[in-house]
Amino acid sequence: MTRSMLIAGCALSALLPAPAFAQMMPGMKMDMPMPAKPKPKAKPKPVVKHAHPAVRTPTAQSTPPSPPLPSPAQAGAQERAADKEALSSPMTTSETGPRPAPGKTDDSVPAPPMAMPPAPQPQGDHGHSMPDMPGMAMGPADHSYADGSDTARNPGNDGAMKGLHLATGDWMVMLHGYAFGVYTNQGGPRGDQETFVGSMAMLTGTRDFGGVRLQLRSMMSLEPAMGAKGYPNLFATGETANGTTQLTDRQHPHDLFMELAARLDVDTARGSLFLYGGPVAEPALGPSAFMHRTSAQYQPLSPITHHWFDSTHISYGVVTAGYGTARWQIEASGFRGREPDQYRWNIEQPGLDSWSVRATWTPSPAWAVQVSHGWLKSPEQLEAFRNEARTTASVQYAAHGVSALLAFSNKHKLPGRVLTAWLAEANWDIDRHHTLFARAENVANDELFPNPLDPLHDRKVRVSKLESGYAYRLRFVGPFDLALGGAVGIYDKPAILDAAYGRFPLSFSLFAKVSLGH
Repeated sequence: MTRSMLIAGCALSALLPAPAFAQMMPGMKMDMPMPAKPKPKAKPKPVVKHAHPAVRTPTAQSTPPSPPLPSPAQAGAQERAADKEALSSPMTTSETGPRPAPGKTDDSVPAPPMAMPPAPQPQGDHGHSMPDMPGMAMGPADHSYADGSDTARNPGNDGAMKGLHLATGDWMVMLHGYAFGVYTNQGGPRGDQETFVGSMAMLTGTRDFGGVRLQLRSMMSLEPAMGAKGYPNLFATGETANGTTQLTDRQHPHDLFMELAARLDVDTARGSLFLYGGPVAEPALGPSAFMHRTSAQYQPLSPITHHWFDSTHISYGVVTAGYGTARWQIEASGFRGREPDQYRWNIEQPGLDSWSVRATWTPSPAWAVQVSHGWLKSPEQLEAFRNEARTTASVQYAAHGVSALLAFSNKHKLPGRVLTAWLAEANWDIDRHHTLFARAENVANDELFPNPLDPLHDRKVRVSKLESGYAYRLRFVGPFDLALGGAVGIYDKPAILDAAYGRFPLSFSLFAKVSLGH
């Protein structure tokens, strides 16, 4: 062995353990004595460190009680505070990994040194991921319900309303809206064809004052621009275009001001008391209006049962008081019973001459059940001598991309006959792009022949409509979504209507809907 090899071997033997050195230098003999291995020291007993000295493992004899669910107003305050902090923080999940859930932090755990995949987002009202802004919803932390129109509740799985959610100082602001371009061809002798644009824009501001929550709400529409006669909709009736002629087989346009209202929530021990109202608002009667139901979001036309279920969604003068918890809500309203007149650009004189009560049960995020009753003073402009007693019941379901509604209404004209209606809707988001939807209606109507000289004037007839369609959804520009699709409607009616409507009227519609928010 050369001197240089001996020096290298001594250096390696000092740096490497003996087995590794022997494998690297198989030709060398280990002539040098190896130092004795030190005896291993006794392992110290592990010390258990607790995250908090007050935390103890529960036992069968001592089980900590489950914390009560927060009230709707408390949950909103806590989650909006977390959302505002998240919006103001410069950190992003792509830089530092997922953040803890709102209200939960662990300073003892260091941030991971490399980027982690973003945490999964909850499913929104279209079955695909959406930003989690729970503070903008009035629902509780467990999402057992979601906001509908006015004070109505939708299933929690429908999610918060899509739109832009912004933190501005002490206010949380939500902006939502859509424009619905539709071409419809309503068949039969009394049908018509027309292209029109339905629209809606909402602006809501919310602020907390320590156990008290204030929400300012506004909703507007440019539908008056389509003309006083609205658009064709076979077997639809209600309201007037000129103050003297009833609209028949047409849907009236909505007013410019659809909502100008405020809501105040005050925390109690288990829930919250609330007060809602304004010069233009919606009383506690029926399910959420059709444009606020996920089950009807791509239906191009309003229901022909609109005046049985949600004709009061634009009422001039409303005051509603109620009490709600995460699972149920009860409320009562005073409002003006007269429906909007033919002047769609103004605000009519508010009044409180009618009343309604409603109870809602939300047993889980998949279900919302409501029962309501109201007494309306002189709702129809052309039949001012008649009042109306209306009773409604509905069940809504939302899970696995499906949103559905089943509803019943009993409308009793005073004086006059009882007219009932059934309504079923379903919307299925198959995936991110494809949606199927359908609506089935059955209604008893006595307003299809408003001319007093017609032999069928004031005749009660029962008609049914089934409409189904498809929508293709895609990202449009910036924060806007686009849906393209169409629907086909068929009808069932008594033979006495053949002369007026034809034996087998058929309708179809094509649409493009642009919505704010993904």
